[in-house]
Amino acid sequence: MCTVISLVTYVNKTKEMVDAQPTMEETILVGEDLMMGPPSPIIPKEIASHDKELRQRLQDSECKLGSSMPLDQAKERVSQLESEVTTLERRFILASGVEGIEGFRQRWSLHGRLTDTKRRLESLKGGMENRKVDVKKDEPTQSSTTKRWFFG
Repeated sequence: MCTVISLVTYVNKTKEMVDAQPTMEETILVGEDLMMGPPSPIIPKEIASHDKELRQRLQDSECKLGSSMPLDQAKERVSQLESEVTTLERRFILASGVEGIEGFRQRWSLHGRLTDTKRRLESLKGGMENRKVDVKKDEPTQSSTTKRWFFG
């Protein structure tokens, strides 16, 4: 009789422990709730520095393109990146209707790509702004060219 009671107690405690753990559906809902704010993935340190370096190099490249390529081509590049941002935003909205872990993955990926593209666009525009400032500095002022002094 003692063995039967302890077996029943063990089964009840085990059942309580299993019920206390979140199910797969609860875990997914918690994951989707995390997407309310910007995602913050846990990236291993050996990859994180490399990932950050690549993003910075892309932004620097866009800035250099904005300052060095012909203005009409730079404007084309801006419109191309703006179009890409619009497309990614639309896809992000569509992905909000996908449920479960697949929807979470899509939104996570699209959010990262969208953020990167927006930063590249800002860098390109920043490079174009720097070019305009540099061009204004290089233009000679009218007063310095009109007066000439000769000593002789």
